[in-house]
Amino acid sequence: MIGSMFHLGLPVFEKILRPVIVYLCLIIFLRLFGKRELAQLNPFDLVVLLSLSNTVQNAIIGDDNSVTGGIIGAFSLLAINWLLMRFLFHFPRVDRSFQGSQAVLIRHGQLDRAAMQRETLTEVDLLSVLHRQGFDNPSEVERCVLEPNGTFYIESKKPTSDDSQRAEIREMLRALTAEVQSLKAQLAADRP
Repeated sequence: MIGSMFHLGLPVFEKILRPVIVYLCLIIFLRLFGKRELAQLNPFDLVVLLSLSNTVQNAIIGDDNSVTGGIIGAFSLLAINWLLMRFLFHFPRVDRSFQGSQAVLIRHGQLDRAAMQRETLTEVDLLSVLHRQGFDNPSEVERCVLEPNGTFYIESKKPTSDDSQRAEIREMLRALTAEVQSLKAQLAADRP
């Protein structure tokens, strides 16, 4: 029984090659189909990602369900990812062209419908993202950007109440610090 757990059903080279091919294809497909899948904006996007992992599982492991085969497959995936990240780190131009560009979805409180259409984002999807970040509507947003990695960067038009409160507290701390330093200087001067 223990021997069958570690017996490879496929040649080692095939166990290494399968995950590498699937990994590279997934990277290309995710780049072609856009940032939306990475952002997981709605349940459909999540279902696609979950199903995708299940769909490619057999392509990665083949007919081999051994522990050794799983370890080789996992190692191959991690190794190709590590190598690709090292390559892209040393060649930033290739990384930028491979990653794609950001999409500005809101400018000065106005939706960019053409950018939203390119990214297949509905207004409901975008409003959901804004609500999660504490904004009620696009008019409060100076800029909203969908980054190549699927994250959203949102810049407020005016400081939020939290930002204003923090600024007030920082100013009061500066004033207190200056007052304490002044008092220390007076005490030092008054001492014989």
